Amino acid sequence: MIDHFTDSYGKKELKDRWNKDSGVQRDMYSAFLIMNVTENLEEIDRSICIKTYDNFKILHDREMERLKEIKIQSIKLISSMGI
Repeated sequence: MIDHFTDSYGKKELKDRWNKDSGVQRDMYSAFLIMNVTENLEEIDRSICIKTYDNFKILHDREMERLKEIKIQSIKLISSMGI
């Protein structure tokens, strides 16, 4: 997976649902990266990632809290979220 902070790539195993450094859920981070591709759809626009990451992280954390509350109420969640 691409890390927009370091502009590096590292392979993640399917079982690794969370990025331990940033505390971001892997699938949500992938969606964030897809949202910030260049017009040619072949690369990530790192400058846009840097500009929009703080807002993404706020929304990410809010959604993770919402999903945790749902789970507390014994409502079944998809297991791929890792919650």
